[in-house]
Order: sequence, then C-alpha cells, then structure tokens
Amino acid sequence: MDINFELYKIFYYAAKHQSFSEAADKLFISQSAVSQAIKNLESKLGEQLFFRKKRKISLTREGELLFKHIEQAYNFIRSAESKFSEMKNLDAGEVRVGVSDTVCKYFLIPYLEKFNNNYPKIKIQVINRTSSQILELLNHGLVDFGIATLPVDDKNIEVKNFISVEDIFVACHKFSELKDRTVTLRELSEYPLLMLEKGSTTRRNIEEFLIKKGIDIAPEIELEDIDLLVEFAKIGLGVSCVLRESALEDIQHNQLFEIHTEYKLPLRKLGICTVKNVPLSRAASIMIDNLINK
Repeated sequence: MDINFELYKIFYYAAKHQSFSEAADKLFISQSAVSQAIKNLESKLGEQLFFRKKRKISLTREGELLFKHIEQAYNFIRSAESKFSEMKNLDAGEVRVGVSDTVCKYFLIPYLEKFNNNYPKIKIQVINRTSSQILELLNHGLVDFGIATLPVDDKNIEVKNFISVEDIFVACHKFSELKDRTVTLRELSEYPLLMLEKGSTTRRNIEEFLIKKGIDIAPEIELEDIDLLVEFAKIGLGVSCVLRESALEDIQHNQLFEIHTEYKLPLRKLGICTVKNVPLSRAASIMIDNLINK
C-alpha cells in the first residue's frame, strides 16, 4: 500500500491533539488541508479513522490502532533526526532516560550532573517509571535507554550490567526486640511487613527468594515508592524492606535499625537496557559509557 508519509504525519498530529485545528497550527497548514488529508487517508485505508461531531473529533477503534503504530514510528523518526543533529560536536540534541525514582535519587544523579557539566547543550529528559514500564517505554521508542532491575524477560531488549544493590529490612524502636540479634525469616514473616507493590520486579525477586526458603509472606502494606516505605517504618507501621541507601541516613540517626536476618536478601542487579538493532545517538552512547566505566 503506497501512502504518502505526509498523510500519516497529519493524522499523527490530529490524533495526538484530538483536533484538526490544533494539528493545522502545529503543521502551519490550513484546517481544510488537514481535513482533506484525513479524508484522503481514510479513503486509501478503506476505514474511518475519526468520529466527527460538530467541532469535536475522537478516534475510532481503527484510528486508535493506527495511532498506536504511527506514534511508535514517529517517535523513532524523531529519535533518528535527533541523532543526526547531535553529530556535530554534541551541540544539540537530547538524551531520554527511563529510570525509577529511587535508582535516580541514590545512584544516577552524580552521573547526570557530570554529563550536564561536560555537555551543557544536550537536554536530559528523565522519565520515572517501574522496571516493567521502562521496558514498555523502550519498545515504543519513548526513551533512548533505561535502567531496570534484572532479569529482563524481553528478547527485544539488550542488557548491560550496571550495578548491584542491596535490599534490607528496617524497623523503628517499636520493634526493638528484633534489634542486635539474628532473626529468622520465618519469625520476621510474622511481623507486619511493608513492601513494594506486587507487580514490581524487585518484589518478585524477593518473593522468589523467600519461597525457596519456605517462607510465604502477606505484606501489611504495599507501596510503589521506597522512600515512603522508609517513612512508614519510621512511624512504626511495620518492618520495611527497602534499598539500603534509602535508609542509611535514618539508621545513622537512630531513627531506624537494620534487622539482621539468618539469610541476607540476594543482591539486586540493575542493568542498562536498550532496544536491539536500534542505533543510539552519540550523546546516549557517551552517557551509557560513563555509567558502565564508572
């Protein structure tokens, strides 16, 4: 099917903004030209793409399907254009990074600061998501690379090892009977546990480890944010499983203490993830090299 790419471009803007007039403004063409282009595209595809009601438009089911693919293709094209503009001394361009807020806060910020100092004209966009959401962003071309908890079960994604991090159990003075001794995992499972939400890769890894030790847990509270787990532990809502770095300051100030268990939780590996066979921009490649060769 031979369809002029310009028609898809006009469709993309109309669908994104849910408006022919806004699409016209963005593309610097007339609204009638947008309307005619959409009619032309619908005729070539043999399907209606928009519901039209007075001045309002919305995507049909077929339109939503087309937009899903066109959006992905358009993002990859924008990425390619960005790569070309960066080839001259990195004096323009953007690096889009997908990373969890916790990893960004405790590990990534120094690298971002160094990169920004070395290449001040390169825009850095950080998108905070969970590991599974980061992989989705990668597959849709919305980030150049992501940092995710391993393992990654996606044949479309290439992974390079970044760092290993440690998760620990912490509690406040309310649970002082657990302090300064070795606690069995079974005993700990009888306390109110505060953990990351069930859908996260980190939570899944911890559960798999505990199941191998014959421990089945039923957390009292599940959250998406590790810093909130630290805060909840500080006010005595339970025993939190958190990233060591997130609790260090509170441990040093005696607001929390680390619970020493008979078996330490396995180190959690973080990987730098990219899409296979999709070339990286020079700026993204340099940032990844800085992370790997830290």
